[in-house]
Amino acid sequence: MFGVKEVDATTLKNMLDSDSEIQLLDVRSQAEFAQGIIQGGEFAPLHTIPLKINELDKDKTIVFYCRSGARSAQACAFVQQNAGIEAINLRGGIISWYQSGFEIVRPEVS
Repeated sequence: MFGVKEVDATTLKNMLDSDSEIQLLDVRSQAEFAQGIIQGGEFAPLHTIPLKINELDKDKTIVFYCRSGARSAQACAFVQQNAGIEAINLRGGIISWYQSGFEIVRPEVS
């Protein structure tokens, strides 16, 4: 998506493996989230982003992901336009993460 900063799966994996302070937000539906997540992903369905915009940690690098990268790109554009936060989109979403050979884990049930 034009104007949205993106990373590929390998770059995100390197970011997560380093000491980077990252807030990783999964904007998929509850059913998609339950199927598996990127370790450390927080459940934040796309439709709730306007309500959670003040909960975003501006001291961390915010990375959004979804299934294919479309919804997370929308989330990035929204927070950039409405909060001045330049979030990062995972290009290709969790599909590209999985296809790159990286682990998908079951979310912890609270």
